[in-house]
Amino acid sequence: MKYKIALLTFLFSLFGFAQTDTSGKLKTVTVTKYELGYALHKPANTKDKKPLIVFISGDGEKGTDIEKVKIHGPLKYLKTHSLDAYVVAPQCKEDENWDVESIYQLILKIQRENNIDPNRIYVTGLSSGGWATWNLALSHPDMFAAIVPISGFVDLIQLEDACKIASIPTRIYHGLLDDVVKVDYAVTIYKELKKCNAGDVELTIFDDAGHDSWTRVFDNQAIYDWMLKQVKKNTNK
Repeated sequence: MKYKIALLTFLFSLFGFAQTDTSGKLKTVTVTKYELGYALHKPANTKDKKPLIVFISGDGEKGTDIEKVKIHGPLKYLKTHSLDAYVVAPQCKEDENWDVESIYQLILKIQRENNIDPNRIYVTGLSSGGWATWNLALSHPDMFAAIVPISGFVDLIQLEDACKIASIPTRIYHGLLDDVVKVDYAVTIYKELKKCNAGDVELTIFDDAGHDSWTRVFDNQAIYDWMLKQVKKNTNK
């Protein structure tokens, strides 16, 4: 009897309770739809190739009213001055954050549809737009002839990749009294760029400015004169 019980136990373990481990692979594709509004200024003469300034605004300009992107920056400057350049300003929706690849695709669209000099494309932005400026340059360092981030946050991943943009002429601006984005971010990325032997990189800290350190920059002809003089060194890309 004990022999039969033992045999039945063996058979159940062999056939009734056998377990099998398998492995496999499942490929999935996630598609995110991102809609990006924008304002575009065209220079008076569009027959010749002209530079392109990409302006990325901050959280205060989010929404669907495109006039908001003209409150600050180059498009505000153009209300009373002229620039011999295209200026494109994307607008982020109220409940979204900047998607850098969407901005990149917008730049490509503007290039396809207009007479843009590919060696004179510049990106500048304020606050969250400053963050997007850093990210865009780091993601596509071969695209830009100069970058001007203002009052922008810089995350750790960006710091690790700083050497990718060491050859791009850069002007960094920040307010010492900024209580929204600490000035330490500007100082840290500046030091990282210098470690990479970055050449034409300057940091300007306004002792009397808070988060809005951009008005005095964008309202001054000097920043546009500097940008428009910059030409991408490697013209083969």
